[in-house]
Amino acid sequence: MNAGFTVLDAIVIVAYLAGTTALGMWVGRRQSGSKDYFVAGREIPWWAVLFSIVATETSALTFISIPGLAYTGNLGFLQVVAGYILGRIGVAFLLLPRYYQGEIVTAYTLLEKRFGLATRRLTSIVFMITRGMADAVRVFATAIPVSLILGDRVPREWAMPLAILVLGVLTIIYTYRGGMRAVVWTEIVQASVYLLGGFSAIVVLGNVVPGGWSEILSQAGAAGKLTSLDFSFDVSKPHTVWAGLIGGGFLSMASHGADQLIVQRLLSSRNLREAQRAIIGSGIVVFAQMALFLFVGIGLWAHFGGQSFPTTDAIFPKFIVEQMPSGLVGLLLAAIIAATMSTHSGAINSLAAASTHDIYMPLTGRSAEDPATFRAGKRFAMFWGVVLTAGALLFPEGQGVPVVVVALGIASFTYGGLLGVFFLGNFWPRARQRDAIIGLCVGLTVMAFVVFARNISTWIPGMAETLGPFARIAWPWYVLIGTSITMIVGITSSLLVPRPRINLIK
Repeated sequence: MNAGFTVLDAIVIVAYLAGTTALGMWVGRRQSGSKDYFVAGREIPWWAVLFSIVATETSALTFISIPGLAYTGNLGFLQVVAGYILGRIGVAFLLLPRYYQGEIVTAYTLLEKRFGLATRRLTSIVFMITRGMADAVRVFATAIPVSLILGDRVPREWAMPLAILVLGVLTIIYTYRGGMRAVVWTEIVQASVYLLGGFSAIVVLGNVVPGGWSEILSQAGAAGKLTSLDFSFDVSKPHTVWAGLIGGGFLSMASHGADQLIVQRLLSSRNLREAQRAIIGSGIVVFAQMALFLFVGIGLWAHFGGQSFPTTDAIFPKFIVEQMPSGLVGLLLAAIIAATMSTHSGAINSLAAASTHDIYMPLTGRSAEDPATFRAGKRFAMFWGVVLTAGALLFPEGQGVPVVVVALGIASFTYGGLLGVFFLGNFWPRARQRDAIIGLCVGLTVMAFVVFARNISTWIPGMAETLGPFARIAWPWYVLIGTSITMIVGITSSLLVPRPRINLIK
C-alpha cells in the first residue's frame, strides 16, 4: 500500500502550479487592446485551439466521474460522446461561417445583428448566470477529491477552502495578466498533465491487477462491462444510441456553438477553415479521452472486485492514495487541479468578454479599440475571478454532489433555449426580436420544470404521478427539447402578426 501524500508529491504539485502561473504570465505579457486580450488577435494555430477546447470542457468532474460511470456500468457513455462529434460538425458548417463574417468577439453579437440589442443582452446575461454557477461548482467540486487524497495530513475543514483559494487566486493572476493567449497556452499544458495522469493510471492498474490488462478485459467482457451500444429507445436511459447521437449532438451544438466559453476560442483561430478543423478535431480527441478514462474505470472495477462505494467519485481518489507510487500521487493530484484550472481560466475570460462587449460597450458607446475598453475588460476579468472563487467557497460541503447535479442541469436547460434562438435567427426569416425573446423565455421556463421535475415531485405531495414522465427524461434529451420548444414558440409568435420577410443571418 502506498504511503499516501509525500514530500515528493508536494514538490510535483508546487512545481506544476508555479510553472503554469509563470507560463500564463509570460505568454500574455504583451497585450495591445481588447481584441488582443479576448481573442488573442486571432493568431492562435488550429491545433492549439483544438487542445484548448478539449481542456476547457474537461473539469475535475470529468477526471473523477467518468471512471465511475464504467465502474458501475459499461462503455455506453461513448454513444453520447459520438454524438458530440456530430454536433461539432453541425457547428462547423452552420454557425462558424456566420461568426467569421465581421469582427465578432462574442457569440451574442450575431444575435444583435439579426434581432436587436435586447436579444443580445438577454442571451449574454443567460450565459453569464449559467456559466458563473457552473464554474463555481466545478471549482468547489475539485476540492472534494483533493481533500480525499490529502487524507489526514491536512484537516478537511482546511483542505477544502485552501484548495479553492489556491486554485482561484493563481488562475486569476495569469488570466488577468495574459488574457486569451495565457488561457490557451496554459490549457495545452494542463491537458497534457491530466492525459498523462490517465495513462499513468492505466499502466499502474495493469501492474496491480493479477494477469494485467488481458485479465481485466477478460473479466470485464464476461460481466458485460465492455458493452458500448444500446439500440433501445427509452427516453429515461441516458446512454443509448439515440440519446447519444441525437441528444448528444444537440448538446454539443449548444455548448460549442451558443456558449461563449467555446465560441471565444474558435474566434481566436486564424481563419474559418482553421476554426472548423479545430472544433471537429476536438470531438475526435474528446472521444479518445473519454475512452481512456472509461477504461480506467474498468480497471478500477477489476482491482476493487466491484465493491460498493458511498459515491463513485471516491473510487479513483481511493486508488490514487492506495496504489500510486510517490510522485505519481502528486501528478494525479496535479491532473485534477489542471482539469479545473483550464475550465476556470476560460470561464473568467469568456465572462469578462461577454460583460465588456455585450453590456459595457453598448452602454458606453465605446469601441473595441478604445483603451478604456481594454482596461474595463481586465477589470471584468478580475471581478469574475473573485466572484467565481467566492461562489465556490460559499457552497455547503455536505451538499457537494447534489449541487453539482443541479448546476449541470441548469446548463442543460439554458443551452436548449440559447441554441433555439440561434436557429430561429438562421432558419426562420419571419422571426423578429419579440419572437426570439418570447421563445427563449418560454423555453427556459418549461425546461426548468422538466429538469427539476424529480425534485418538484418530492416537494409537493401528490405530484409524483403527474410529474413522473417528465422526471424520467434522461439528461441528453434536455437540449433537444429546449431547442424545439424555443423554436416552436418563436415560430408561432411570428405567425400571429403579419410582417414582411427579412434576410437571414448572413
